Amino acid sequence: MSQQDEEKLREEPVDERVQETLDQATDLRDEDDEEKLFEELENDDDFVIANLRERRMEQLKQEMTKLQEMRQNEHGSYTEITDEKEILKITTTTKQCVVHFFHKEFRRCQIMDKHLTTIATRQFKTRFVKINVENAPFLVEKLSIQVLPCVISFIDGVSVDRIIGFDDLGNTDSFTTAVLELRLSQSGVITKQEAPEKQERKTIFGFADVNNDDDDEWD
Repeated sequence: MSQQDEEKLREEPVDERVQETLDQATDLRDEDDEEKLFEELENDDDFVIANLRERRMEQLKQEMTKLQEMRQNEHGSYTEITDEKEILKITTTTKQCVVHFFHKEFRRCQIMDKHLTTIATRQFKTRFVKINVENAPFLVEKLSIQVLPCVISFIDGVSVDRIIGFDDLGNTDSFTTAVLELRLSQSGVITKQEAPEKQERKTIFGFADVNNDDDDEWD
């Protein structure tokens, strides 16, 4: 150790436990007693590590309990709810929730279902549900839902974002799940994923194929 390091070490305050050991050392008479003091310090380190391990185990247990509760509440799956009162309950009691308002005969709603089913399995902290608009007249009017599919994101019971039709998804039926996942992440309702490569389907003439007429109005 250099002289500079020694001076720096002398400037640093002595740990209370070490100082207590040093105070005891003034009464030592042989090397055996010194070894006992060092053993006490080592035991103190074991105690600190044990406490740290115990705290981590407790945190792990708490997180596992949360995951179990989420699993019981069907987190990790995409489920259909038939009662709009239940939708109200879910959105107001769940931290993060995505609700798809759909109609069973609308093709684009079926496409949305396919992607949301996939996303739900890997966004475990967010609850994913859907409800047929025919079963939710109050919510349809309250939320001013006019075009389907309509996907609304809720955080702490508050509507923070909505995806109407496929306008935000490239305006094409062939958008990828990653595109939808990235779009949902913008509101914070799910964890942000890596940005997908920009996709563009072209016609035989080389122009982008854009379809604006497949979203369905709901009256």
